[in-house]
Amino acid sequence: MFAHIPAYAGDPILSLMEAYQADSRRQKANLSIGLYYDDDGRIPVLGSVGAAVLQLAEQHGPHTYLPMEGMAPYRHALQQLVFGSDSPALKEKRVATIQSVGGSGALRIGAEFLKLYFPGCAVWISDPSWENHQVLFAGAGVAVHTYPYYDPQTNGLRFGEMLATIRGLPARSVVLLQPSCHNPTGIDLSREQWAELIEVLRQHGLIPFLDMAYQGFGHGLEEDAWPVRALVDAGVSFLVSNSFSKNFSLYGERCGGLSVVTPNEDEANRVLGQLKAAVRRVYSSPPLHGARLISTVLCDPALAGQWAAEVAQMRERIARMRRSLRERLEASLPGAPFDYLTTQRGMFSYTGLSGPEADCLREAHGVYVLRSGRLCVAGLNDTNLEHVAHAMATVLRARC
Repeated sequence: MFAHIPAYAGDPILSLMEAYQADSRRQKANLSIGLYYDDDGRIPVLGSVGAAVLQLAEQHGPHTYLPMEGMAPYRHALQQLVFGSDSPALKEKRVATIQSVGGSGALRIGAEFLKLYFPGCAVWISDPSWENHQVLFAGAGVAVHTYPYYDPQTNGLRFGEMLATIRGLPARSVVLLQPSCHNPTGIDLSREQWAELIEVLRQHGLIPFLDMAYQGFGHGLEEDAWPVRALVDAGVSFLVSNSFSKNFSLYGERCGGLSVVTPNEDEANRVLGQLKAAVRRVYSSPPLHGARLISTVLCDPALAGQWAAEVAQMRERIARMRRSLRERLEASLPGAPFDYLTTQRGMFSYTGLSGPEADCLREAHGVYVLRSGRLCVAGLNDTNLEHVAHAMATVLRARC
């Protein structure tokens, strides 16, 4: 019956994770998958989340289905975090928000919605982008193209070419953008560049789709959401997905959201209804436990403050690892350009390493990075930093 089905080649990131776990070497470092590790190399349980767990354990509530759109307190807290408590779009009730199965679920529901109500539209993603961006939209039947983004010559941004490409897109083309902590490059637009881009999006009738998976890991919770709020201020209609996997360290709970900013309350209500219909078609309703945890934290001022401080600690640790790795590489290879490590933001850094060099790091030194050269800075700590720096310097020295 199933002899004609081909074998699955495997996900390149998850396959590296499996190879790392099977690696018996004492000195090794997993800098491949997008997970935040603490100074001890462990995925942390945040204190604010632990307090929420204890609160919920005392309530003994039923484990019932959530509505298709998700838990109301969760959705309200999500909107406040993404758009800001003083957002005019929220005050005017023109934002349709659903709780989603992680950020990936938000992207897929958004893709389903766009495919149905903007037939023939295509989505344009950055070159490069997170691998699953292409998979999720193509899986929903949406054509996927790329716009210029990363410049391998400068390890920087091709903003002029990016803007020219977007300016030439047909009206109602979907442009996928990352507000902060760009995955995989760590290279973000400046506020001035965002302002220029937003004007192009507005003038040409394009549909921005912002994917915010790392809010708080770049410059701060408020600062990282600035592009979202700037689009609202510009009067643009758009979609924004967000994820709580990283900033709550709740990967397996699959907590995210999809919001659509519309011109008025009537359109927001109709959009919400069709998002609910898409949810019903795909997974029926979102999971309960993670939403309870997050809404408990965000709706309690004390716990919300504690959580914000914990996010700041994670952000500062990532920044410290960036500085430390840069210092060690500059000491080993004087004159080589490593400033990108501290100008890029968030969990990821594009190192410029080639596929064979990434293979050499893994095979000879037990340092796991993607073949694209993407390195997860959050996997660095004081224990593995020297080994990683030495391995990278050795590989880069051989290039010279």
